[in-house]
Amino acid sequence: MHNLNRVHLSGLKAIEAVARLGTLARAADELQVSPGAVSQRIAKAEGALGVVLFERRPGGMAPTSAGAAMAGLLTSGFGQLSAAVGEAVRDRRASLVVSVAPIFAARWLVQRLPRFSGKHPEIRVRIDSAVGLVDPNTSDVDLCLRVGKGPYPDVRAERLFAHRVMPVCAPEMAERLRTPADLAHVPIIRDLNSAIDWNTWLAPEGLDASILGPGPEFSDGSLCFDAAMGGAGVFLAWETLDLQAMAAGRVVAPFARRAPTGQSYWLVSARDRSPGDAQRYFMRWMKDELRADGIAVG
Repeated sequence: MHNLNRVHLSGLKAIEAVARLGTLARAADELQVSPGAVSQRIAKAEGALGVVLFERRPGGMAPTSAGAAMAGLLTSGFGQLSAAVGEAVRDRRASLVVSVAPIFAARWLVQRLPRFSGKHPEIRVRIDSAVGLVDPNTSDVDLCLRVGKGPYPDVRAERLFAHRVMPVCAPEMAERLRTPADLAHVPIIRDLNSAIDWNTWLAPEGLDASILGPGPEFSDGSLCFDAAMGGAGVFLAWETLDLQAMAAGRVVAPFARRAPTGQSYWLVSARDRSPGDAQRYFMRWMKDELRADGIAVG
């Protein structure tokens, strides 16, 4: 590689272009410089190498044997460099990194992702389901789904829909729940890491969490939901987590009311990076899926 230090890259490009195109004018047009600049670059390269690379003729520039050998290798090398740049661009356009909370990934996104892949097989999606918030400005993440009050500073943020919760349980347990007050007589499943309190749903009913009895406790919302499906108790679940399970009859909402939490789902992306096609397609697809689920988007 040390030989590359002997000639400037612009000189190498000039040599390759002139040998391939035959004239200074054509090479200048491709390189977007003047013919004089191309001539100077070649002269400097010849001086640095101590070799005559071209014969100056009235009809154009003819490479010497040394020039032809060098130009052939340069054409091959620049072709490889062009392919490398094209591969990087292609890979970036065809890849999408999405950061979502583990419970949303497991309970909503992963089940529907094959439908996106079916519509856009050219886009490779990678799901980052880390618990911590990711900064799209300083990471390779293209799109984040956050739940919070928003709006978020220093990023692009689009509100998707309101975050709502409701009690869910197995069908057999639902038979024991005629009114909200009956929640005092069944096991209550608790997510130890949830920021949503049962009072969010109970208060509009004139009740509070003090009526609730004990029940299984988990540090993961997805496990809480599994426990509810298994008949272990009643869980205060996010609206989006139970849609397919409810459609299949594995879990039911004994009371129809969904309680707003004061938070929303937000699509977040880098502030200074314009959304690419893959990102726009994914956002549009998510909105379509949510609307199909009966979620009011916007």
